[in-house]
Amino acid sequence: MVDLTDRDGSPFPQSSDVFLYTRCAVVAAGRTVWESVFFDVDKFASYTSTEYDGEWLLSTPDKAYELATGKEWDRTTRHCFESYSNRDGWPHLRS
Repeated sequence: MVDLTDRDGSPFPQSSDVFLYTRCAVVAAGRTVWESVFFDVDKFASYTSTEYDGEWLLSTPDKAYELATGKEWDRTTRHCFESYSNRDGWPHLRS
């Protein structure tokens, strides 16, 4: 569980999965929303509710590949999408 801080200083605790799904929900909401969260943390916070769940977006490329080829996509990625996997981007979470 990680406590992210809202603009007013109040924390909104999130598991790494919820944080990942929230990021997906922001992407799914479109470019305008995606760009706006960089400048207004309150806009990101509004997507942390259970009303917005972008988990489905994670499997979209796999499903598209399977529909197009009839085969399961056995792939590896260069970058991990899991929350906090970028150690340089989250130095305060290093153990």
